[in-house]
Amino acid sequence: MAEWLVSENIGEHRALLKDGHHVLAAQIDWPGELAPGLVEDALLVKREKGTARGRALFDSGEEALVDRLPREASEGERIRLRVTRSAAREVGRNKLAQARPTDEEPCKAPSLAKQLDAKVVSTFYRDNWAEVWSAAWEGKWQFPQGELTFHPTPAMTLIDIDGDLSPRSLALAAVEPLATAIGWMGLAGSIGIDFPTLADRADRKAVDAALQTALVHWPHERTAMNGFGFVQIVARMERPSLLHRLHFDRTGASARYAINHAAELAGPGVTQINAHPTVIAAMRDDWLAELDRRTARKTELKSDPALAISGWHAQVVQP
Repeated sequence: MAEWLVSENIGEHRALLKDGHHVLAAQIDWPGELAPGLVEDALLVKREKGTARGRALFDSGEEALVDRLPREASEGERIRLRVTRSAAREVGRNKLAQARPTDEEPCKAPSLAKQLDAKVVSTFYRDNWAEVWSAAWEGKWQFPQGELTFHPTPAMTLIDIDGDLSPRSLALAAVEPLATAIGWMGLAGSIGIDFPTLADRADRKAVDAALQTALVHWPHERTAMNGFGFVQIVARMERPSLLHRLHFDRTGASARYAINHAAELAGPGVTQINAHPTVIAAMRDDWLAELDRRTARKTELKSDPALAISGWHAQVVQP
């Protein structure tokens, strides 16, 4: 039976949906940002004239877009809001979090474990998360005689399908890997899939039927394949996907991975992390303090501009 497992790591919470040894889906949360379910009073800093929309400043210093504002709400007033979606980075801009007015009592956002009704574990089997992380980092998913490539864009996540099979065979062969990859990367929102062009309507219907079966477990809406092989999927999005996190904040993602890898190393000595200078710069002081606390070791950072962003190395050395 499939079960969500959550590991509450330094700077990030990781979630895997597992059925035995098989990973079905993944999610990631970076605590400290506005998150769905947070109820808090915030300052309404801007109201768009003639609309029910505006922008609010929370006590954390993060802003959110607000809709459904009551008529009496005016700029400069504090208003109680419920966050409905986390902020998301995109090419050239950041999408602010979203919130709506509420009469609920103030409360913190539920943890990722609570949202998923998950079992909290100390850590995952390392290869599980490494494989999931690598797929999202590369934005690629290979299957026999084909490959999926993922492109996060401001409009939607685009998925391109390439391979050596005939168009019909390639389209059908891509369906199961596609469903698995969508789960592993935690995709939601608007997703566009560029299948090979299928001129025959019967071929397009066969792919539609295969998608229906492969995605039956996942709440979404989907268009039928058009004459150019394009399918659009829309699913509710509350937080950035693993793909988006790793694509739009590569130094932050790599810094978190390096620190949490170091936290799993055993033995006395000094924790030494070698990484690219931008990755070192992304390591927050509170994360490093928590690393020292968890390992009962001091941490030494070494900057190496010759390393790739993902090419960090962590080890325990004798002082």
